[in-house]
Amino acid sequence: MPDLKNSRGLQFFTDTALEREELARGHRPQISRTEPFKTYPGAERISLPTAWGGGGKNLWQSLQGRRSRRGFGLTGIELATIARLLWAAQGITGQAGRYFFRTAPSGGALYPIETYLAVNRDQEIPAGLYHFNVGEFALERLQSGDLGPALTMAAVNQKMLAQAAAVFIWTAIPRRSMSKYGERGMRYLLLDAGHICQNLLLAAESLGLAACPVAAFFDDEMNNLLGLDGVEESALYLAAVGEKLTV
Repeated sequence: MPDLKNSRGLQFFTDTALEREELARGHRPQISRTEPFKTYPGAERISLPTAWGGGGKNLWQSLQGRRSRRGFGLTGIELATIARLLWAAQGITGQAGRYFFRTAPSGGALYPIETYLAVNRDQEIPAGLYHFNVGEFALERLQSGDLGPALTMAAVNQKMLAQAAAVFIWTAIPRRSMSKYGERGMRYLLLDAGHICQNLLLAAESLGLAACPVAAFFDDEMNNLLGLDGVEESALYLAAVGEKLTV
């Protein structure tokens, strides 16, 4: 195990440090832009409901009650509940010119994080892998069938990913941030993922659901599961969500 000073993790912080001289020179890698939203045009599209009604704990109660819970009941999630969770994580809340603002902040309003959803048990849509089309507030079905066992294997045998009703998977498209911020943009997209996940966790707690974030997984296996190349887009973070067990 290398010592701290020689570790690749610390080297990342060193390589992406912001310095006055570099900022004054305005030098950064020439990285072209990419689209602000990802879509799968040929995929079956499922519109998400927006008439949710009230209910749920308030913010302060949700903050107090939030815990990482790894046990889930067998009840599936309703589509309206999935819609509320997706909106809490990355829903569009406003627009200024070509920029669309969302429930979670993002450096430069660039939103380099994409959301995928592995549905294990839902009361209205089939099990499978979906992509969240944020612009149309819809799900795009990419794959049918139960992905729970495959997710478990890719995530270092964390069985809760097969037991949860749904697993939210966040990926990073580095080009979105790095085209503006250069090397520093890699830091910003990591922060983005944290903001998004926390929104989801608080929303799940408010709705009486159990949730647990997951960062340990084999990158190539998770990317292959999602059909990603690991360069232009790569898996970054997950969260399992399901029925809360009563003690």
